[in-house]
Amino acid sequence: MASLTLRQHIQHFLDHLDALRYTRETRAHYRSYLREFVQWCDERGITTAQQVSFPQLESWQQYMVAQKNRHGRPITASTVIKKLTSVRHLFRWLVKRQHLRYNPARELELPRRERRLPWGLLSEQETRQVLAMTGSDNPLSVRDRAILETLWSSGIRRSELARLQLSEVDLAGGMLFVRQGKGRQDRVVPLGESARHWLQHYLNDVRPRLVWGKDPDYLFVSQHGRGLTDNSLTQIVRNALHRAGIDKPGGCHLFRHGMATQMLENGADTRHIQAILGHASLESTQIYTRVAIGHLKAVHQQTHPAEREHPAEPDTEPKP
Repeated sequence: MASLTLRQHIQHFLDHLDALRYTRETRAHYRSYLREFVQWCDERGITTAQQVSFPQLESWQQYMVAQKNRHGRPITASTVIKKLTSVRHLFRWLVKRQHLRYNPARELELPRRERRLPWGLLSEQETRQVLAMTGSDNPLSVRDRAILETLWSSGIRRSELARLQLSEVDLAGGMLFVRQGKGRQDRVVPLGESARHWLQHYLNDVRPRLVWGKDPDYLFVSQHGRGLTDNSLTQIVRNALHRAGIDKPGGCHLFRHGMATQMLENGADTRHIQAILGHASLESTQIYTRVAIGHLKAVHQQTHPAEREHPAEPDTEPKP
């Protein structure tokens, strides 16, 4: 029997992830990263897993580091780590299944993870401006307003919102049940009064008009009655930002970052924010404390000499 190609091994590995019930987002990331890797290998005449060596993997890592994203900037260390991890996982699986005797990716070193500050944050005023500019003059506008209100109130991720089911919304109790979020963890997040109001409006007056035929059971649906994709949600947010005249990069995560920062500014405990956002580590949440600097600004204004209410007049007379 002829040995399998690298592409065939990758497909079997992805099937293995499906069988283990990895989340849709995780499987999509693995598929994308490994497709990129196998294309790089094809361009260099590497068609089987047995041909892949440690020096070649180092070359691939250097190739990734030199890549630019769609904005012309180097890809982040976090993205490089994800791509390297997917390949390390693939070769570990190949050894475990006895397709390889040696794992060439075993010694592959991951770059240090960057702890970057969230950028392009929405202030409370900007958030309210975006909401105000998303009217209720047509059914899709009501749906979009409900989406934005839900993002801001709950801080859930785009992918979590896209697959949110009707049965996972408790308007009376003011809660969302997030099933199998990042890290395959379930959690319950609070839902504020304004978000509940717009969701009720959407569920009563809009969603029944959008769904026809078999109900997909997703909370938010398209004008064709199907569940919204991640990209559709991003476009809805981008359109709302444009209407409000806010030129900041990003999409749904702007509301997630904004909510966390605004709650911290208003005195929320970091561990409460961690629970709402679904962070496995408190360290991931604490990065927001570095941008929620309202208290630092107050101290700066009260104590910095240049910020005193009645600074001394500068001495303009020449000294003898």
